Amino acid sequence: MRLAVAKMYKLFIGGKFTRTESERYSKAVSPVTGKTICNISRASRKDIRNSAVAARPGFNDWSSKSGYERSQILYRMAEMLEERTEQFSNSVHISTGISAAKSIKEVKECIDRIIFFAGLADKWQQLTGTVNPVQQGYFNFSISEPSGIVGIILPEAPALLPAVSRICNSLVTGNSCIVIASERSPLPVLTLAEVIATSDFPSGVINILTGRKSELIPHLAGHFDVNAIDYCDNDISMKKEIQLLCANNVKRFHSAGMNMNWSSIRSNENLQEPERFTEIKTVWHTMGL
Repeated sequence: MRLAVAKMYKLFIGGKFTRTESERYSKAVSPVTGKTICNISRASRKDIRNSAVAARPGFNDWSSKSGYERSQILYRMAEMLEERTEQFSNSVHISTGISAAKSIKEVKECIDRIIFFAGLADKWQQLTGTVNPVQQGYFNFSISEPSGIVGIILPEAPALLPAVSRICNSLVTGNSCIVIASERSPLPVLTLAEVIATSDFPSGVINILTGRKSELIPHLAGHFDVNAIDYCDNDISMKKEIQLLCANNVKRFHSAGMNMNWSSIRSNENLQEPERFTEIKTVWHTMGL
């Protein structure tokens, strides 16, 4: 009899896999076998701060890229998921206990969703921008710009599809993000971090933290360099606490809503969701005679 060595997953901050400052870890247990799947890092307040420090230059780099460049990088991410469908479906299956067939279906939905946003990356500004009717002698137009750093709080289930959906929603318009993964089933998102690390994303664009949500969320929502919070969980009391913290520095807040249907194309693949993480800039020009 030999003792199996469970993999220790680190945090993904600034394009690198780093150990948590707290040096704490938890065990992820499979509901299918009842055995330990892996060990995960328990992030701390310092890790939130490090993620925000990494996300700011990541935002500057990502938002300066053309829509075409962002499109190609997202498409590469979809290619890599396609190549590793078996690995991802297995991680979803052992983490959540859903059937193998449903796990494969979820991974394929993730791939299709990334492809949608890859196609939207170089088109969303044309679709959201407008030329405004103003008085004679002036030319006025409005364009959308990314908000900055988006804090994403994922639900406990499903394990992978919400992560792909909300990350793509923030990235397609040029934002960077800090993601707090599911406590119960973090393995699929941690596996996604391995894909992100080799998908040509600039460092700091996507940062992924694991650990106790009750410890991490207040620090993320209260951080003054985080520009928006995307709350996708169902804890009403935590939602109210986040809204109060966001009000301290007029941080944009969005909630995906209770009982969100993550498989719905209508609810997840549209222009309205990415617009939640943008700001409108209006420009005036005088018209020559």
